[in-house]
Amino acid sequence: MPVSVFDLFTVGIGPSSSHTVGPMRAAREFAARVARGDADAVDAAGAGAAAPTGINAARGTAAGGGLAAVSSLRVDLYGSLAATGRGHGTFAAVLLGLEGFDPETVLPEQVDAAMERLERTGELRMGEQLGGPAAILRFAVSDIVLHPLTLLPRHTNGMRFAVADDAGGAIADETYFSVGGGFVVREGGEEAVHDRRSQRSAEQPYPFTTAAELLAHARGNRLTIAEVMHANERAQRTETEISEGLAHIWEVMEACKNAALTRTGVLPGGLDVRRRAPEWHRRLSQRDPDRDPVYWQEWINLVALAVNEENATGGRVVTAPTNGAAGIIPAVLFYATHYAPGAPTWAGEERKRAVADFLLAAGAIGVLYKEQASISGAEVGCQGEVGSASSMAAAGLAQVLGGTPEQVENAAEIAMEHNLGLTCDPIGGLVQIPCIERNAIAASKAVNAAKMALMGDGDHHVSLDQVIATMRETGRDMSDKYKETSMGGLAVNVIEC
Repeated sequence: MPVSVFDLFTVGIGPSSSHTVGPMRAAREFAARVARGDADAVDAAGAGAAAPTGINAARGTAAGGGLAAVSSLRVDLYGSLAATGRGHGTFAAVLLGLEGFDPETVLPEQVDAAMERLERTGELRMGEQLGGPAAILRFAVSDIVLHPLTLLPRHTNGMRFAVADDAGGAIADETYFSVGGGFVVREGGEEAVHDRRSQRSAEQPYPFTTAAELLAHARGNRLTIAEVMHANERAQRTETEISEGLAHIWEVMEACKNAALTRTGVLPGGLDVRRRAPEWHRRLSQRDPDRDPVYWQEWINLVALAVNEENATGGRVVTAPTNGAAGIIPAVLFYATHYAPGAPTWAGEERKRAVADFLLAAGAIGVLYKEQASISGAEVGCQGEVGSASSMAAAGLAQVLGGTPEQVENAAEIAMEHNLGLTCDPIGGLVQIPCIERNAIAASKAVNAAKMALMGDGDHHVSLDQVIATMRETGRDMSDKYKETSMGGLAVNVIEC
């Protein structure tokens, strides 16, 4: 299925798209498949975990539906999910997904209430949020089996779900992989846990998987990068759906930033990282009440910081294209809508059009990373998350600033070229240090990359495709301890932790 801008920008909860959103989607999909009766009874991945026989026998099951026969459950997490799952909210996400909660619609307060109830009662209501009868099981976070040193062949973010009946007979046994940005693959199935993708036609007027193909479509049809992406979206959705969908993405980004500006104290997780966004906002508003362009960098630092503090809180964010990099595109989009020529006087529709062009151009570049490499920190390091987001943001800004297709591609190339080799080594397995500040730094890189590209004519020595290939190869060669396992780098060299 072709990748859409609405696949790359989805609403979810923090702190991680690959470790929170993806596992919740996978668990929800498994529960739904069991409820429908079409889940696989034999694990195709051959993970080697024991059958769920006798584990957490149910106190009772509801009548009707495929869940009626479920009496026991086993959950196994592998690789990075097991190594950093506690700090990334993976364990709670899995349990909530099994109950049927959807990361795109669940609210943080619902998460808190459900987890309080799970901890208090020890009962997992499998499938309850799916609209049918639930299987009531005795299952808690402590029952999840962790394999931090075991990597399944397909991807480091592996998870296996198995359910059995009263006699220990297997009802369903499936393995899933969270491959970055909330995208999920089921072993033996296609990458289609995003419902919107599985329901779409694959036909597009301008299909592309490389920057060369994207530029050829733009040149040959005298279109901008944003227009190429819009035409492909238009083949799948109505104009109203596209317009309203992009506006919704921007609204959630703004709401996320604004929510963070009201929170004080320290971030959850045990590192006692102080929230800086409210105080920074107060001081900056006093220093720059009229948005003097001289303070542009301070403002985008603030936006990036605010969004990622909200993500670290488990708040509602837009994966852009991941949660760990969720602050970069909102920050650079803030720059575009406040400091682009004429931006302060834009009317509502002008601003809405600029936002749409930004997100469409950024999405087009995101497609390239998704198709050619990876946006998963657990697979290629932080270059796949912060690097790809910085590249996408640079392209979006170059588009809004009037860049040609060649300049937009060059902006994306510059931004990624100077994020190559970026490791993912979160302290304590939390999306806080160095992730929050790293978003602000990458946002500034994106603005600079766009400005550099617009000073040229689009001609450059290294193509975006070559940089993406280099990023993929660098990620393949990178030691696993630097790929979201918290087993190397800052994660082990900071004495306090």
